Order: sequence, then structure tokens, then C-alpha cells
Amino acid sequence: MKKALRLLQNKFILASTIFFVYTLFLDDNDIFNIIGQRRKLSALRTEKAQFEKELNQTRITLKKLENRTEVEKFAREEKLFKKDDEDVFVIFYE
Repeated sequence: MKKALRLLQNKFILASTIFFVYTLFLDDNDIFNIIGQRRKLSALRTEKAQFEKELNQTRITLKKLENRTEVEKFAREEKLFKKDDEDVFVIFYE
């Protein structure tokens, strides 16, 4: 007990402790804010990776669509386009 009291009487240790507590909990960039920002950054990085994957897939599709037959195939399969004398049946599985 005397040793702890003696440490608290030392002005350097007391100032360092107050500074440490202030920067850890009370400052604008406290530990809770840093943890929250890191979580947001992690979520944004995963979202960025997802968007890059979708972008690459779109680029591949766009490159395929340079050919006229591929355009027709894409329109029929993906957008359900049809010719004037055709009927299109869409089957959904449950």
C-alpha cells in the first residue's frame, strides 16, 4: 500500500497515468472509435472485393457481347427477349 501511494506521489507517473487514461478513453480518437473505424474499414474492404468481382464479371460479359450471335444469345437467355413469331415459357422451380 505504501509503495502504491509512493508511486502516485511521483508527478511523472501521475501525469503519465492521467495522459494514458485520457488518450485511451476520453479523446476524440479513443479506443472505441478506433475499433469502430476498423470494423467499418473491414466491411468496406469486403464490399470493395465484391464489387470488383462483379465488375470483372461484367467486363467478361461485355467482351463476349462484341459478337452479334452472343448478343442474341444473351438477350434471349438473360433478358427473355423473343422474336415476333415465338412464344417464351419461363419455368421456375420451387
